[in-house]
Amino acid sequence: MAQTSPNFGGVLNETCHRLPLRVYYEDTDFSGIVYHANYLRFFERGRTEFIRALGVDQLALHRDEGVAFAVRSIQVEFLRPALMDDIIEVGTKAGEVRGPSLHLEQTIRRGEEVLTTAKVLVVCIRNGRPQRLPESLRKVLSRT
Repeated sequence: MAQTSPNFGGVLNETCHRLPLRVYYEDTDFSGIVYHANYLRFFERGRTEFIRALGVDQLALHRDEGVAFAVRSIQVEFLRPALMDDIIEVGTKAGEVRGPSLHLEQTIRRGEEVLTTAKVLVVCIRNGRPQRLPESLRKVLSRT
């Protein structure tokens, strides 16, 4: 029996953003297990939707202020495999904000089971150089 599809827009509460995703055939290797590099794509979607849920328009930031975000480092722990047709959830939680840097903790779960975790350092850049995070983003992050 097929699993039901939850709200794919994600949900933001006071501590964490949660984004449900379905694992598709294209996400897996020949054995039906998610290929390791695809977890990075899932984490990216989670970060993007987290920022969007905070009310921050990344396209407008780039267009109006010339800033963008780049992953400076990511530490990933693979604990259990996600499988084709699983419904997984990407959790994203903001950590320390410092100058141009934003630390994030991310988790991919299948139900209550933790599959993968990541510690991510994102840097705000303008013209290829570090730039202090925009005040609009700092304000909303201080409330999470």
